[in-house]
Amino acid sequence: MTTIDLRTRYLGLELKNPLVAGASPMTGHIAQLKALEDAGVAAVVLPSLFEEQIEHDEMELARLRDFGAEGSPEATNYFPELTSYRTGPDAYLAQLEQAKRELSIPVIGSLNGVSSGGWVRYAKLFEQAGADAVELNIYYVATDALASAEAVEQRYLQLVQQVRAAIGIPLAVKIGPYFSALAQMALRLQQAGAHGLVLFNRFMQPDIDLESLQVRPGVELSTSAELLLPLRWIAILKGRVALSLAATTGVHTAHDVVKLLLAGADVTMLASALLRHGTAYPRQLLQQLGTWLEQNDYSSVEQLKGSMSQLHCPDPAQFERANYMKALMSYSSPT
Repeated sequence: MTTIDLRTRYLGLELKNPLVAGASPMTGHIAQLKALEDAGVAAVVLPSLFEEQIEHDEMELARLRDFGAEGSPEATNYFPELTSYRTGPDAYLAQLEQAKRELSIPVIGSLNGVSSGGWVRYAKLFEQAGADAVELNIYYVATDALASAEAVEQRYLQLVQQVRAAIGIPLAVKIGPYFSALAQMALRLQQAGAHGLVLFNRFMQPDIDLESLQVRPGVELSTSAELLLPLRWIAILKGRVALSLAATTGVHTAHDVVKLLLAGADVTMLASALLRHGTAYPRQLLQQLGTWLEQNDYSSVEQLKGSMSQLHCPDPAQFERANYMKALMSYSSPT
């Protein structure tokens, strides 16, 4: 049997294959991280440290410090030293350090927010804890009717610039698809200092509970049908920006992985697939990926990567408006 070279490069890191465990509850515990490594994933992204989590813990510590300040001076002796408290951010850093000690694959820390706030500080702490890279997960819904598109984009760019200036390890930026000129935004993020893009952030859509008449979070696992949006944009961006490209959302089967690699992805990130099938699932995907490559006469992932991007496919218009018209014309309703 021919040996297939599954290696790829992402954010300057050489990975043994293109499967990465994306940020999700499945990467939140060391036992699961070890199981994922045993199943063959090439890198892991820890669950995101949220801006709200940092703010909440800082406010709680401030409240505890100030409690009883107007009473007896001895009141402060009732509380332990604040340095002994394990806040959310501190626990996250401890987990990151443990993952680096016990895993042999790259470990990427994830920050989720939209304001500069503590991100620069925590990005530095990620680096000090041994993270191989930082994934900046920008989750922002622009609801201010007075905020222009340019102002919203500047928030992204300034945040990336500030974090980039603070760390020496690679920086990936995870964004949503909701930009009027996504290709230009990708280029501007590159110019701001990003080393890679993760496409796309899957926005959780709120729902309305008709019994309680309250807004509730709506969480649904993705399906392979959601693959087409990141596939299209990765194919468009490949070769047009000097960025590593990671595909996330809709990666469930080996065929999904192959399609994204053909489009130009450097890695494919698993989240919903792991939640649905468990930590052993990457082993099956890797076996099927190797079989497909061998059956189709590919000797390596690098040979496959980007060969069907917009710059290399026989009909580049397929990724633009022409494909929209053909899709509509190809559909026939049942009689």
